[in-house]
Amino acid sequence: MSNESEPVIRVEGLSAGYGEEVILDDISFDVYPGEVFVIAGGSGCGKTTLLKNMIGLLEPDAGCVLIDGDDIVAASGRSRHRILRKIGVMFQTGALFGSMTLLENVRLELDEFTDLPRDAANLIASMKLDLVGLGGYGDYMPAELSGGMQKRAAIARAMVLDPQILFLDEPSAGLDPVTSAGLDGLIRRLAKSLKITFVIVTHELASIYAVADRVIMLEKEARKIVAAGPPEQLRDSTDNAWVRRFFHRQAE
Repeated sequence: MSNESEPVIRVEGLSAGYGEEVILDDISFDVYPGEVFVIAGGSGCGKTTLLKNMIGLLEPDAGCVLIDGDDIVAASGRSRHRILRKIGVMFQTGALFGSMTLLENVRLELDEFTDLPRDAANLIASMKLDLVGLGGYGDYMPAELSGGMQKRAAIARAMVLDPQILFLDEPSAGLDPVTSAGLDGLIRRLAKSLKITFVIVTHELASIYAVADRVIMLEKEARKIVAAGPPEQLRDSTDNAWVRRFFHRQAE
């Protein structure tokens, strides 16, 4: 992954927490166009907190998040809406609406944010389901599908407005290894064919090796990034003992 282009995401001096508790302390990094960028670390290290700050769900205590050079925290009104149109999000649970079919779930943001006629919106939603391997499942309800299929449908919904960046929170959570590997393969295919930038929160080693161009490692006690680089480099060359244990699955 070349870093010659301008970053599509820039996190600068970000500190975040809840009340008096500091979770992340003055962290900075860039994400480049077309990159599959993984945020990893142990439980409670702030992975999801960081993700929520990056998508504007939480406001950092200090620092900023720039999407294509625009500050997602400082923006409001139309400016903020324009930034948010550049991103799609898949939350850990998938967060599909159980009372709606898959097609209706995927079409939801088209109905809300565009003036497309229903036939056109249905066609686009169907195309997104095809992209994730769920062609022909548009009339199914979420409860009729496996966990892996629900995750794929959630990715289709996150892509429906053609965002530049997709944020995925623990996409492999609750999936068996075979299903998880299939989801990893889908992520790599989408990144390559659609040139989408992915930011993925995960602690699943197999998925990190399968999808990541680059990883940042958060550590709970340090409240900072303690290592960054391609996963194989972190596995083989890190001088951080905790990162070494993480990548070699070693107990303390």
